Amino acid sequence: MIQTENLTKKFDDLLAVDRLTLNIPEGEVFGFLGPNGAGKTTTVRIVTSLIGPNDGSASVNGFKVGEEDQDIRRSVGVLTESPGLYDNLSAERNLEIYASLYEVKDPKGQVEKYLRWLGLWERRHDEAGTFSKGMRQKLAIARALLHEPRTIFLDEPTAGLDPEAARLVRDFINEIKKEGRTIFMCTHNLDEADRLCDRIGVFKSRLLVLDTPKRLRAQIFGRKVVFHLLRVDESLEKQVQDLSYVSEAKVIDNKLLVTLDDPEAHNPDIIRTLVGAGADIQFVGELRHSLEDVYLQLIKNVE
Repeated sequence: MIQTENLTKKFDDLLAVDRLTLNIPEGEVFGFLGPNGAGKTTTVRIVTSLIGPNDGSASVNGFKVGEEDQDIRRSVGVLTESPGLYDNLSAERNLEIYASLYEVKDPKGQVEKYLRWLGLWERRHDEAGTFSKGMRQKLAIARALLHEPRTIFLDEPTAGLDPEAARLVRDFINEIKKEGRTIFMCTHNLDEADRLCDRIGVFKSRLLVLDTPKRLRAQIFGRKVVFHLLRVDESLEKQVQDLSYVSEAKVIDNKLLVTLDDPEAHNPDIIRTLVGAGADIQFVGELRHSLEDVYLQLIKNVE
């Protein structure tokens, strides 16, 4: 669980975090989206007790930032955007060092578990400096999870990875999610956030919006259903537009584009209306805006 209330951080005249209030329940995968310099990494550094806020409060896993910092650090795992590894040491030795620092009860067992899980066991004796970027990222993820933290902070977990490595990392995040751990993920990969995150916060020094990806689309663009028709009679547009729950009906080529709040509830009635008016319906689909569309619109609105 992660909670912040009016969390604020300034660097000289720069307001990096402006009165951030969040409540992220245990077991949620939370996506923290925003442009470079928005204050995302600063926020992570505050809630993991690496730096202090100027104002407001925060707690992680029931421990208060500024009062129980050691407890917070023990209970979280952090993957930074540029993970530092001991390049002249083997992958296995890198993890053994951090297992010792975290006082892991079965260090050898934990090291083997995560090296195997992330496909690095066969390279365990190789120096980390010989690893590709994807392998280094996987090794850094293993390091962040060795002590079985309740809450995990991931800063751009798939940045710069090839598609195969990125998919492996995403699959790994899904596996962690099944274990009920809380995951706080900063990412620029909006498709990734869409697939992995339960809720998303768009942030630019202050929190612009917070909701599920589905509701964010509806909030910004509304929900649009496309009725593909064999032929379009212009009168159909007016008949559908007159329905009380329809915000807009528009004919485009042989398609009728209908904007409404609850397609699942009202689509059957629209279909009956169209068929009753003599329309031949070929198929029905929902026009789906990408999370990128939502994100760009929100950022544009505050510029």
